[in-house]
Amino acid sequence: MTIRAAADGSALGNPGPAGWAWYIDDRSWAAGGWKHATNNQAELTAVLQFFRATAHLDDDLLILCDSQYVINCVTKWMPGWKKKGWRKADGKAVMNLELLKEIDAELVGRTYRFEWVKGHANHPLNEAADSRARAVSEAYQRGAPIPSGPGFVRSGDAAAARPSETTLAAPSEPTPSLFSFDDEPGFDDGPSFDDEPGLDAEHAPTVDLTITLSAPEYERLRSRSKSRGTTPEQTLRDLI
Repeated sequence: MTIRAAADGSALGNPGPAGWAWYIDDRSWAAGGWKHATNNQAELTAVLQFFRATAHLDDDLLILCDSQYVINCVTKWMPGWKKKGWRKADGKAVMNLELLKEIDAELVGRTYRFEWVKGHANHPLNEAADSRARAVSEAYQRGAPIPSGPGFVRSGDAAAARPSETTLAAPSEPTPSLFSFDDEPGFDDGPSFDDEPGLDAEHAPTVDLTITLSAPEYERLRSRSKSRGTTPEQTLRDLI
């Protein structure tokens, strides 16, 4: 049997109040989050918590996800990163390392596949996961109770709902990135070239990006660049 679920994340302000959620149906879903995290961290955690919630099962898993970053991390890039000591092709440390290591540990012995779905396009499962993840981020923003969900429940399953880990105790707050450009609400994930194992950065396809910063934001960027002895452009590139 294949268990089909959507996994999604939300970060208001990105980084900011954040929530994650996985959703099978109205009887079987879970959510959680933090006061401050990035959207990528929330998306990765949704996948991690779904693997943990189904760790006692032998079923195949089909995970619907609107983040190509998450799908590429799990299905393409992690083997190469591990061979390089969890380093990217340019030698820099992989971002969100602890989450990725935890996901990697959960993959052992599991049969799974990912399917990309376009976010905010009225896909029923994706919309259900997205709305629950956003409800958590908004609850953290307001200081309201966090909707955690029933956990994994299957009709006729002898085991009752097994709550995901953060329904019992909230995880430690992840260290957010300075900037996060992808996976904003309404953003349509396109091709992604960064962090791919073995990718020769010198010959990789390039994309021109224009970013508008306020004067205080630019001064912070310039100050950070000066302390590193690099240009503002290189500082931004190093964050990717």
